[in-house]
Amino acid sequence: MDLLKELYDYREMIVALVHRDLKGRYKGSVLGFAWTFVNPLLQLCVYTLVFSVIMRNGIEDYYLFLFVTLVPWIFFSTSVSAGSTCIRSQGGMLTKIYFPREVIPISFVTSQFVNMALSLIVVFVVLLLSPRGLNPIALLYLPLVMIIEYIMALGMTMIISALTVYFRDLEYLMNVVTMAWQFLTPVMYGIDSVPEKLRFVFNLNPMSSVMIAYRDILYYGQAPDLKTLIVAVIFGIVVMLVGVKVFGRLKKHFAEVM
Repeated sequence: MDLLKELYDYREMIVALVHRDLKGRYKGSVLGFAWTFVNPLLQLCVYTLVFSVIMRNGIEDYYLFLFVTLVPWIFFSTSVSAGSTCIRSQGGMLTKIYFPREVIPISFVTSQFVNMALSLIVVFVVLLLSPRGLNPIALLYLPLVMIIEYIMALGMTMIISALTVYFRDLEYLMNVVTMAWQFLTPVMYGIDSVPEKLRFVFNLNPMSSVMIAYRDILYYGQAPDLKTLIVAVIFGIVVMLVGVKVFGRLKKHFAEVM
């Protein structure tokens, strides 16, 4: 509770860091912030060409099947891999002024979350223009799933960013880990295509239930299975609690190690 109160007192700092990250992300480019919408559109065009024309897939509207989970996955993987250095990159600020160290991963993940939310607008437009459309009832569950993923991403980022301060090779290792993690998560395929004897491995993956929920809502246009939501909530809470605990233990010596 003390930590939550302190973070609330520094809420303006969090907002300022999020604003700075979003504003500086495409600074100097011609299209600027429009790249937030252009990027997912370009990806959609590529996947449509590859999987609908060149490598025909048996799944109907495979480009949509993939797209509705790819955008959330990019948010998670970017938070974890790029977020691994978010503490180290603010080393100068850490050694000069006091503020809750949790502010840094929170602001980083939040800026990635805002970017995902804006990218989902492109997904909505594409779905509305497609024969599948959108189910307003199913969409009521979307904010819950997004919050669960945010909590999970924040917990993982807190763990990895704190460990990277002490073990700097993690910065490079996480790129490989997130790539392998994507193949172990039903992003490019459905959970039904996983052999029954291996399905328990995928069920242990905290992101599996989140991706399944996104696909249920956006691709199938139906409410997520209650079991899927419960599993996602449990995984999200556990990862977040572990992240807060690990970060709290390691943050005491950040300034000394920098």
